[in-house]
Amino acid sequence: MASRRNLKKHVNYISEVTIGMCFIEGMNADAAKREVIAELVEKAMNLRADIISRISHTEPGNVKGFYKKLRSDFNTQIEEIFNKLNEK
Repeated sequence: MASRRNLKKHVNYISEVTIGMCFIEGMNADAAKREVIAELVEKAMNLRADIISRISHTEPGNVKGFYKKLRSDFNTQIEEIFNKLNEK
């Protein structure tokens, strides 16, 4: 299992890439699409903060299950952001 420090770095990197993609898409979008993209950026930032705080406060007992759930939650929500970003 990766250390918490490395896991936090990976979460930060993926969040930054997601937000960067939102900004790139927002440059060429109309006003209505920009509002949706702004909401996606906010969602990505909130997701990052939530995942980092969950990593910092690992549940005792079922650590393996905790990190599996954390990973699946993070992947699901990032995929949701990218799917909404790709909708036109």
